[in-house]
Amino acid sequence: MINNIELRRYEVRDIPEMVNIWNEVVKEGNAFPQEDLLTEEKGKIFFEGQSYCGVAVNKDTGKILGMYILHPNNVGRCGHIANASFAVSSESRGLHIGEKMVRDCIQQAHREQFKILQFNAVVESNMHAIHLYERIGFKQLGVIPNGFKVDEGKYENICVYYIEV
Repeated sequence: MINNIELRRYEVRDIPEMVNIWNEVVKEGNAFPQEDLLTEEKGKIFFEGQSYCGVAVNKDTGKILGMYILHPNNVGRCGHIANASFAVSSESRGLHIGEKMVRDCIQQAHREQFKILQFNAVVESNMHAIHLYERIGFKQLGVIPNGFKVDEGKYENICVYYIEV
Protein backbone atom coordinates (compact mmCIF):
# COMPACT_ATOMS: atom_id res chain seq x y z
CA MET A 1 0.00 0.00 0.00
CA ILE A 2 1.28 3.45 -0.89
CA ASN A 3 0.54 6.16 1.66
CA ASN A 4 1.66 9.08 -0.48
CA ILE A 5 -1.28 9.05 -2.89
CA GLU A 6 -3.22 12.19 -3.61
CA LEU A 7 -6.67 12.06 -5.18
CA ARG A 8 -7.60 15.18 -7.10
CA ARG A 9 -9.53 16.49 -10.08
CA TYR A 10 -7.69 15.82 -13.32
CA GLU A 11 -5.82 18.58 -15.10
CA VAL A 12 -5.17 18.93 -18.84
CA ARG A 13 -1.52 17.95 -18.28
CA ASP A 14 -2.73 14.57 -16.93
CA ILE A 15 -4.47 13.56 -20.17
CA PRO A 16 -1.58 11.62 -21.78
CA GLU A 17 -1.16 9.40 -18.70
CA MET A 18 -4.92 9.05 -18.28
CA VAL A 19 -5.27 7.96 -21.91
CA ASN A 20 -2.49 5.38 -21.44
CA ILE A 21 -4.12 3.91 -18.34
CA TRP A 22 -7.59 3.93 -19.94
CA ASN A 23 -6.29 2.24 -23.09
CA GLU A 24 -4.45 -0.37 -21.07
CA VAL A 25 -7.75 -1.48 -19.50
CA VAL A 26 -9.57 -1.37 -22.85
CA LYS A 27 -6.86 -3.56 -24.44
CA GLU A 28 -7.11 -6.11 -21.61
CA GLY A 29 -10.72 -6.60 -22.70
CA ASN A 30 -12.11 -7.82 -19.38
CA ALA A 31 -13.57 -4.76 -17.65
CA PHE A 32 -14.56 -1.84 -19.92
CA PRO A 33 -17.22 -2.17 -22.63
CA GLN A 34 -15.25 0.09 -24.98
CA GLU A 35 -13.31 -1.55 -27.80
CA ASP A 36 -11.80 1.55 -29.41
CA LEU A 37 -8.70 3.14 -27.93
CA LEU A 38 -8.50 6.83 -27.12
CA THR A 39 -6.07 9.21 -28.76
CA GLU A 40 -4.96 12.20 -26.71
CA GLU A 41 -7.33 14.39 -28.73
CA LYS A 42 -10.30 12.04 -28.24
CA GLY A 43 -9.31 11.57 -24.59
CA LYS A 44 -9.36 15.32 -23.99
CA ILE A 45 -12.90 15.57 -25.39
CA PHE A 46 -14.03 12.42 -23.54
CA PHE A 47 -12.68 13.51 -20.15
CA GLU A 48 -13.98 17.09 -20.55
CA GLY A 49 -17.46 15.62 -21.13
CA GLN A 50 -17.61 13.93 -17.72
CA SER A 51 -19.17 15.43 -14.60
CA TYR A 52 -15.90 14.74 -12.79
CA CYS A 53 -12.62 12.97 -13.52
CA GLY A 54 -10.39 12.04 -10.64
CA VAL A 55 -6.78 10.92 -10.67
CA ALA A 56 -4.69 9.09 -8.09
CA VAL A 57 -1.23 10.61 -8.09
CA ASN A 58 1.98 9.49 -6.39
CA LYS A 59 2.87 12.69 -4.51
CA ASP A 60 6.59 11.89 -4.58
CA THR A 61 6.90 11.28 -8.32
CA GLY A 62 3.85 13.06 -9.75
CA LYS A 63 3.01 9.88 -11.67
CA ILE A 64 -0.67 9.09 -12.30
CA LEU A 65 -1.41 5.63 -10.88
CA GLY A 66 -5.13 5.48 -11.60
CA MET A 67 -8.11 7.48 -12.76
CA TYR A 68 -11.88 7.48 -12.79
CA ILE A 69 -14.74 9.14 -14.59
CA LEU A 70 -18.10 10.11 -13.09
CA HIS A 71 -21.14 11.09 -15.15
CA PRO A 72 -24.94 10.78 -15.24
CA ASN A 73 -26.19 7.27 -15.88
CA ASN A 74 -29.31 8.63 -17.55
CA VAL A 75 -31.18 11.90 -18.20
CA GLY A 76 -34.20 13.80 -16.94
CA ARG A 77 -36.13 12.02 -14.21
CA CYS A 78 -33.30 9.53 -13.84
CA GLY A 79 -30.52 12.13 -14.02
CA HIS A 80 -29.87 11.85 -10.27
CA ILE A 81 -28.27 8.44 -10.85
CA ALA A 82 -24.55 8.50 -11.63
CA ASN A 83 -22.26 5.99 -13.29
CA ALA A 84 -18.50 5.69 -13.01
CA SER A 85 -15.56 3.77 -14.44
CA PHE A 86 -12.23 3.13 -12.74
CA ALA A 87 -8.81 2.29 -14.16
CA VAL A 88 -5.57 1.55 -12.31
CA SER A 89 -2.32 1.11 -14.20
CA SER A 90 -1.20 -2.52 -14.27
CA GLU A 91 1.99 -1.65 -12.40
CA SER A 92 0.01 -0.03 -9.57
CA ARG A 93 -2.61 -2.72 -8.95
CA GLY A 94 -2.85 -4.37 -5.55
CA LEU A 95 -1.98 -1.15 -3.71
CA HIS A 96 -5.60 -0.28 -2.72
CA ILE A 97 -5.68 2.61 -5.19
CA GLY A 98 -9.00 1.38 -6.57
CA GLU A 99 -10.57 1.51 -3.12
CA LYS A 100 -9.34 5.05 -2.55
CA MET A 101 -10.77 6.09 -5.92
CA VAL A 102 -14.16 4.43 -5.34
CA ARG A 103 -14.50 6.12 -1.95
CA ASP A 104 -13.48 9.46 -3.48
CA CYS A 105 -15.95 8.92 -6.31
CA ILE A 106 -18.78 8.40 -3.83
CA GLN A 107 -17.91 11.75 -2.20
CA GLN A 108 -17.68 13.47 -5.58
CA ALA A 109 -21.02 11.99 -6.65
CA HIS A 110 -22.58 13.47 -3.52
CA ARG A 111 -20.95 16.86 -4.24
CA GLU A 112 -22.28 16.71 -7.79
CA GLN A 113 -25.75 16.18 -6.24
CA PHE A 114 -26.25 12.65 -7.50
CA LYS A 115 -28.35 10.45 -5.19
CA ILE A 116 -27.25 7.02 -6.40
CA LEU A 117 -24.08 5.62 -7.93
CA GLN A 118 -24.85 2.67 -10.22
CA PHE A 119 -22.46 0.37 -12.05
CA ASN A 120 -24.21 -1.15 -15.05
CA ALA A 121 -21.72 -3.76 -16.17
CA VAL A 122 -19.38 -5.26 -13.57
CA VAL A 123 -17.94 -8.34 -15.26
CA GLU A 124 -18.74 -11.36 -13.10
CA SER A 125 -15.15 -12.67 -13.15
CA ASN A 126 -13.81 -9.32 -11.89
CA MET A 127 -13.80 -10.62 -8.32
CA HIS A 128 -11.47 -7.90 -7.01
CA ALA A 129 -13.96 -5.22 -8.06
CA ILE A 130 -16.96 -7.17 -6.78
CA HIS A 131 -15.37 -7.78 -3.36
CA LEU A 132 -14.38 -4.11 -3.15
CA TYR A 133 -17.83 -2.81 -4.06
CA GLU A 134 -19.59 -5.15 -1.64
CA ARG A 135 -17.16 -4.32 1.19
CA ILE A 136 -17.85 -0.60 0.68
CA GLY A 137 -21.62 -1.20 0.77
CA PHE A 138 -22.75 -1.50 -2.84
CA LYS A 139 -25.75 -3.80 -3.35
CA GLN A 140 -26.07 -6.12 -6.30
CA LEU A 141 -29.30 -5.62 -8.26
CA GLY A 142 -28.95 -8.62 -10.51
CA VAL A 143 -27.06 -10.45 -13.20
CA ILE A 144 -27.36 -10.00 -16.95
CA PRO A 145 -26.49 -13.31 -18.62
CA ASN A 146 -23.85 -13.05 -21.34
CA GLY A 147 -23.88 -9.24 -21.17
CA PHE A 148 -20.16 -8.76 -21.81
CA LYS A 149 -18.32 -9.85 -24.93
CA VAL A 150 -14.97 -11.26 -23.80
CA ASP A 151 -13.67 -12.61 -27.10
CA GLU A 152 -15.18 -13.37 -30.47
CA GLY A 153 -18.00 -15.79 -29.76
CA LYS A 154 -17.49 -15.80 -25.97
CA TYR A 155 -19.58 -13.89 -23.47
CA GLU A 156 -19.62 -13.44 -19.71
CA ASN A 157 -22.26 -12.39 -17.22
CA ILE A 158 -22.33 -8.84 -15.89
CA CYS A 159 -23.62 -7.66 -12.52
CA VAL A 160 -25.39 -4.39 -11.77
CA TYR A 161 -24.45 -2.68 -8.48
CA TYR A 162 -25.61 0.50 -6.73
CA ILE A 163 -25.08 2.54 -3.59
CA GLU A 164 -26.95 5.57 -2.28
CA VAL A 165 -24.68 8.59 -2.00
